[in-house]
Amino acid sequence: MDYFLTEEQAMIRDLARQIAEEKIVPVRRELDEKEEFPWEIMKVLAQSDLFGLFIPEEYGGLGKGSLELCIAVEELSRACLGVSTTYAANALGAYPILLFGSDKQKKKYLPDIASGKRLVAFGLTEANAGSDAAGIQTTAKLAGNEYVLNGTKQWITNGGEAEVYTIIALTDKTKGPRGASAFIVEKGTPGFTFGKKEEKMGIRASSTRELVFENCRIPKENIISKEGVGFVVAMKTLDNSRAGVGSQGVGVAQGAFDEAVKFAKQRIQFGHPIISFQAVQHMLADMATDIEAARALIYSVARFMDSGAKDITKESAMAKVFATDVGMRVTTNAVQVMGGSGYMREYPVEKMMRDAKILQIYEGTNQIQRNVIGQALMKKQK
Repeated sequence: MDYFLTEEQAMIRDLARQIAEEKIVPVRRELDEKEEFPWEIMKVLAQSDLFGLFIPEEYGGLGKGSLELCIAVEELSRACLGVSTTYAANALGAYPILLFGSDKQKKKYLPDIASGKRLVAFGLTEANAGSDAAGIQTTAKLAGNEYVLNGTKQWITNGGEAEVYTIIALTDKTKGPRGASAFIVEKGTPGFTFGKKEEKMGIRASSTRELVFENCRIPKENIISKEGVGFVVAMKTLDNSRAGVGSQGVGVAQGAFDEAVKFAKQRIQFGHPIISFQAVQHMLADMATDIEAARALIYSVARFMDSGAKDITKESAMAKVFATDVGMRVTTNAVQVMGGSGYMREYPVEKMMRDAKILQIYEGTNQIQRNVIGQALMKKQK
């Protein structure tokens, strides 16, 4: 379908696609098997100015919006979700500064983020605070001109590799979620260390680690906004990032679908290419329709977000839940269309299927997204 992209948006798509095909596809299997962080590809993305897509021009970025970011993420995801997760998580980590940071904080951090000089990560999740994000236990106590952080964050994307971390911690445990605040913590700060690199089912090129804070002292000015708004910062950050997760679902689905169609045209059974059989045609037809529907929703929601809409919670949840379910469904069916071949590492769809599963889990499980949508509908009825 023609989504009436501007000339500039089409250029972003074509550039991201070229990088995906030339730089990611040849090494994606090796990155997956070695669980190797894709630094060389990150350098290429930085040189291509793709890290600055969503950063305002005054801070060294290109001044584009959610749609342009989704387009780039989708194209990278067609090749490898591990690589696209590394790229997309950088935006996730940057959003708290972009949305709520002071002008001084923006001037200090956003130019390096836009240039790709420094990667960013977002730290919310803990061992006992996943879907229940309000259950965080990490604390930040004000001591003179410093905040002292103590606690552990779990399953943090880009953990250990990023140079800058936006962290949600409690400044007043008696207030529950209203006692949470957001902070900027730099790698190398005394008292800030990393746990082991997690061994994952999929997105193995992406680094996932614990963040450990033991009497970690940061300057008082590293608080984002003010005390007590950390939970708002976290939720608004996720509202803005979830369309990007949905675009990952579209991208991996498109990549798997392309492989399945190519295989179905070449695979001969009973004297005919299997794509000539109605059973296979129906599977491919459903896959193609799902992908177009998901892409249309993602682009529509991204445009809605870029319009300046203030309440995007329901729409971003819809985009995430639908498109990532499509990503899981299409990759699974791509393996089925390709049969035994699809199950083998020689073909990329088995990796795509393993990778796709995380999309239904991270940045809010799809069950939680349905809760969010349902609650929004309840409010609308009142």
